[in-house]
Amino acid sequence: MGAKAKKALIKKQKKTSYSGKKESYDFLPLEGGPGKEIREEEVYVKNTDTVVYIGRIPHGFYEDQMEAFFKQFGAIKRLKIARNKKTGNSKHYGFIEFESPEVAKIVADCMHNYLLFEHMLQVHLVPSDRVHPKLWFGANRHFQPAKTREIERKKHNKERTIEQHRHLVEGILKRDQKRRKRLADAGIDYECPDFVGGIPCAPKKIKFDED
Repeated sequence: MGAKAKKALIKKQKKTSYSGKKESYDFLPLEGGPGKEIREEEVYVKNTDTVVYIGRIPHGFYEDQMEAFFKQFGAIKRLKIARNKKTGNSKHYGFIEFESPEVAKIVADCMHNYLLFEHMLQVHLVPSDRVHPKLWFGANRHFQPAKTREIERKKHNKERTIEQHRHLVEGILKRDQKRRKRLADAGIDYECPDFVGGIPCAPKKIKFDED
């Protein structure tokens, strides 16, 4: 190696060397070049989460439709849509548990921000430690709408005591007086029919208190 080559090599080593702290390297090059550090291999963490959260579920996309759509990715273990306890209407979010964590990961990656019936689905994996024990209460059940007419019919036709009937009539008369006053204040001359429900209802509809 000539003198010029040695000077160039020394100059190159000075440029690549660090001032201050000396770093330790796993191996040194053969011809005096800068040392290189061997990177540790990245540890692959296996995914074990099988629960997927789905938000912004459109109207009409319920349990049957959701199961038929998402089972194309893989086997579904449990499925649940959050619903109102009184009306039974959908709250537009739900959860699906797949049998395979790989399938759940694919669904979260592919279906996030997916446009479905003018709704952008929000799909995320739920960590296993954040799954509530009562999350799947009532899952895999077909929703049955509340029989509101039957409930209101029973509520209207239920047996009442004399005190309950009197309280009901007083409320009706009070509202009737307010209605008459509003009509009079508006200058409307209208003769409202008299309320004839002041008489207690038939005895078969009245529940008497036992002495």
